[in-house]
Amino acid sequence: MKTIKQIAFVLAIAIILQACKPAGGENTGREYMPDMAHPVSYEANAYDAYKYHTWDEQSVMTRKELTNRMHPVNGTVPRGYAGVFFASGSEAQGAAMDNLRGKSNPNAIAVPVNGKVPYYYADTPEERLRATAEIINNPFPITDAGLARGKELYTIFCGVCHGEKGDGAGYLVRDPDPATGDAGGKYPAAPANFLTDDLSAASNGRYYHAIMYGLNVMGGYADKISYEERWQVIHYIRSLQAVEKKLVYNESKNTLEPSFGTPASQIAKTLATSVSDNTTPAGPTQ
Repeated sequence: MKTIKQIAFVLAIAIILQACKPAGGENTGREYMPDMAHPVSYEANAYDAYKYHTWDEQSVMTRKELTNRMHPVNGTVPRGYAGVFFASGSEAQGAAMDNLRGKSNPNAIAVPVNGKVPYYYADTPEERLRATAEIINNPFPITDAGLARGKELYTIFCGVCHGEKGDGAGYLVRDPDPATGDAGGKYPAAPANFLTDDLSAASNGRYYHAIMYGLNVMGGYADKISYEERWQVIHYIRSLQAVEKKLVYNESKNTLEPSFGTPASQIAKTLATSVSDNTTPAGPTQ
């Protein structure tokens, strides 16, 4: 009888051990009453993955690569500006923004305006010309607050090369050395002079495409400034061009070129309250 009890005890121990067999090879392993903190599923945000995970050895990607943050799938657009971007006319744009902000009905849920809008132009010379020809209007009205925000961003990201006045004489290039005639500054390539007749007459698309992808030795800024911030920078560049030509470009009047921007005072219902008019700036982009 004692022997039977011993054999039963050994079998019970063996069964328990077998029930907790770790994973290996084609076997996914077993766990007796698995703890919810130790799921056998893939842990996307934890580098210290569950110890029974062994698929990593057969995977073409390491656990570190799989657990690190990844870029979203191509074409993914977060909730936010996308719906407004495709709305036609200021009234439709205002209604779309009101809907995003939860003003359409008492039970609506406000969607954070994230500053992301799809851009359907590639980084090629042909697409640059297409963007220049097709992107005409600035989707944001000219406001004093927007110009102030545009100036701040221009000073941070653009002025160091393109100059405080937009004349291409920024800190990194400076003026030629009068003694030797050599270019001064730290950067040998001459940035664009926004005050030339060619760039003063250029469409908004030419500027927006350059901000998105860069041009020549200039890098792109799509990951540094948001959708609206890019357009506010373009507004500010237009204001510099207006100063050079002794014209006006502000929220009350635009005598530079009507297609460059519409003063807020001329719009019955604007796109929506600009993020630049709020205390919370938009995040980086696209």
